[in-house]
Amino acid sequence: MTIQPKTDAVARQGVGVTPGYMSGFGNSFETEALPGALPVGRNSPQRPAYGLYAEQLSGSPFTAPRSSNERSWLYRIRPSVKHGGRWSKVDRGLIRTAPCRDEADLPIGQLRWSPVPIPHEVLTFVTGLHTVTTAGDADSQAGMAAHLLFVTASMQREYMFNADGEYLVVMQEGRLRFFTEFGIIEIEPGEICVIPRGVVFRVELLGGPARAYVCENYGGSFTLPDRGPIGANCLANPRDFLTPVAAYEDREEPSTLHAKWGGELYATPIDQSPLDVVAWHGNYAPYKYDLRHYSPVGAISFDHPDPSIFTVLTAPSETAGTANVDFVIFPERWAVAENTFRPPWYHRNIMSEFMGLIYGVYDAKPEGFTPGGFSLHNMMLPHGPDASAYEHASTSEQKPVKLTGTMAFMFETRFAQRLTGYAARSPHRQPDYVACWDGLRKRFDPTKPDAW
Repeated sequence: MTIQPKTDAVARQGVGVTPGYMSGFGNSFETEALPGALPVGRNSPQRPAYGLYAEQLSGSPFTAPRSSNERSWLYRIRPSVKHGGRWSKVDRGLIRTAPCRDEADLPIGQLRWSPVPIPHEVLTFVTGLHTVTTAGDADSQAGMAAHLLFVTASMQREYMFNADGEYLVVMQEGRLRFFTEFGIIEIEPGEICVIPRGVVFRVELLGGPARAYVCENYGGSFTLPDRGPIGANCLANPRDFLTPVAAYEDREEPSTLHAKWGGELYATPIDQSPLDVVAWHGNYAPYKYDLRHYSPVGAISFDHPDPSIFTVLTAPSETAGTANVDFVIFPERWAVAENTFRPPWYHRNIMSEFMGLIYGVYDAKPEGFTPGGFSLHNMMLPHGPDASAYEHASTSEQKPVKLTGTMAFMFETRFAQRLTGYAARSPHRQPDYVACWDGLRKRFDPTKPDAW
């Protein structure tokens, strides 16, 4: 087997490969692992260099506007039509896809789970995906799913692609390497990677077992939100997104390619590695981002901005200003607003919120919401700070405070998120979660304008 990275030096198999990256979000990149592998001035020459095949991968319709048109040209050892083709349906395990309405019979309500321990069994990316919620309809390319991911073993002679949507992987514990058709991405806690719809990849462990949260976006690709009056800087800056340089495998051995398609899982035998792209150019490719590079913007006098100010990525819908999915984070930041209730306020929302904690303490839920845990507040169900957070925020002296060592996130969608049977029956669901608001006593006194 030969693995050829950008350096043109043959690297060792597996963890010996050193990833390289190109900076920028949504750029039109070009990269080659062998000199001259990319054709110049054309996409599909009569005879590509090195005996390669030219192939286009489209992430949008051909006639999509230039601003949203996504495609890349790949120059590979074999065309992907040679990567199997003898498909058969296989056990999908705990993977579920919207619509998925009949697995859970819990009544509506606010829900929270303690961290689910990494199982003591062999789990790869394919078998380690455990779906918690689904929303919308994958066949109509609308909505999302939220998964937990547990990886205890690297994929060996196994590969996968997802035709139902793109994966946004939020690393929470351990480290993972994604060897994709486009190159190699490594992520650790506090980092994310996005694998676009249709891109083939293999996932390897870097060290011990790993745990992550995964958003499966059925809709249009994630993009950066408009900054509006914020202007040209801050929030997630394009230069901090990293796309891998070309790296390929020339491996001739029996393997298996998995495909998630139409909510089912399929597999086909193949005789070689499908990660055989020697060079590529275009704007449809996987990428990574370090959430610690996010530059927060907030109130510097009084009041509390909407949580949308913390949006890293958004997958827009056909309704302007209404996301199919928003990926929002709550990172380290200064709280300086005066005469203001600083934590998130109590609210009901047309959007449904799946929330997780990567590390640290979340200021609105200092008790019961721990790293690796997650919560679900569905559309129009009220939520907000627990009683102790409210008491502290309402009575403490308001000096500038820096929230440090914390990173929470939210997958927010316009659709109702429906529980899977796995999530509903989990022993880690906290049946007494709503008790966190029991201490919110009545304070109203019509005779005392200053009831405090």
